[in-house]
Amino acid sequence: MLRPPLGLPLFAHLLQSIRDRLQPLRPRGALRRDLWASAADATAFSVMVGCGETYIPAFALALGLGPVAAGMLASMPVLVGAVVQLVTPLAVARLGTNRGWCVACTTVQAVSFVPLVAWAIRGHAGLWELLAAASVYWSAGMAGGPAWNTWIGTLIPERMRTAFFAHRNRLGQFGVFVGFVAGGIALQVGEAHGMTLLAFAAIFAVAAICRLVSTLLLASCREMQRPERAPAAGLPSIAERVRRAVGTIAATPSGRLVAYTCAVAFSAHFSASYFTPYMLRERGFSYHAFMLVIATQFLAKALVMPWLGRLGARIGSLGLLQVGGLSVIPLASLWLVSADVWFLMGVQFVAGCCWAAYELALALLFFDAVPHRERTAVITAYNLGIAVATVAGAAAGGLLLDALGESRTAYYAVFVISSLLRVATIPLLRRVRVLADGG
Repeated sequence: MLRPPLGLPLFAHLLQSIRDRLQPLRPRGALRRDLWASAADATAFSVMVGCGETYIPAFALALGLGPVAAGMLASMPVLVGAVVQLVTPLAVARLGTNRGWCVACTTVQAVSFVPLVAWAIRGHAGLWELLAAASVYWSAGMAGGPAWNTWIGTLIPERMRTAFFAHRNRLGQFGVFVGFVAGGIALQVGEAHGMTLLAFAAIFAVAAICRLVSTLLLASCREMQRPERAPAAGLPSIAERVRRAVGTIAATPSGRLVAYTCAVAFSAHFSASYFTPYMLRERGFSYHAFMLVIATQFLAKALVMPWLGRLGARIGSLGLLQVGGLSVIPLASLWLVSADVWFLMGVQFVAGCCWAAYELALALLFFDAVPHRERTAVITAYNLGIAVATVAGAAAGGLLLDALGESRTAYYAVFVISSLLRVATIPLLRRVRVLADGG
């Protein structure tokens, strides 16, 4: 029988001690405590995204890798994560807990920053090393996602979901904004003192700590409905579960929604994976300017979220999806108008508002369209579809960029085609609307 490492009991004791210290700070009442913890989790997680995940492609450029390599880092690990997360329904059924599986995954995600810190201190890393670390990061994050959706879906009362998720998403966007700005300032200071890679090491270390805090907050939430625990011998295979999930998606209103979101993911990532190398390599932006442009989108999402919550309550989740889906179409082409930092900050502010509407609508629609018992399996299949679309879009954009010589004209072509591809998603969006009307 395998014995756990001696460090695990000590680590568990430390987690329990910190959780006990957090307890008096939370509002009274079981549901209010859970809502507080979930909102605080979103904030800590988002700070990690802002100062960690968002800067991984920039880290690759700082190590001397090219724009296509940076694009691969922004997309390929997502596909790996989508494949790995197919084990989630099996793991949850075997363990008999969504919360336990989710907490385990977020812990692994925090640890995935350790090699990035080490490579930044060492001063060099190969592309395959970065892809491996990023794949662990995305695999852990995506594997925990379906379990989290099912778990939180049973925890938050239906009457509170729109208002709560608008509030939670707003805190999350503020968290991404704070993390991204802090990371940009750290990199700017590091670059000024000739210590850019050490600055990357610092922000990745902060990202890991934030994810550990997020994990503690997740662990403090209740699990209202534990899934039935099943023996390993009686569980269907991953392929069988995916087949069932795809069948469920095809037979329910979620099918056309998934087709539409995959098309949007393909068209968006045709260009999105190459914004960072465009700014840092082609336009020669400083980290300060890069931070200002990108952070504006996160700030816009945070500021507009309360209004979007009220708008969603008035026009419905599908109406909000139409607003978001149509408004994101021209965004990539606006990057051709000017390279002025203030102009691009305005573009990113508008983009933040548009994408916030789209993302909030999707979050609400999946709770409405997918039954609770099928949610974990359906979301794992959905994640795989989105990941394939993301990687396919980024690969197609990268091939075009490489074929055109990675010149400024090549970037312009990628941005224009991305907008044209988004136009092609309109018929799929109309089908979602017609289906909702009973057509």
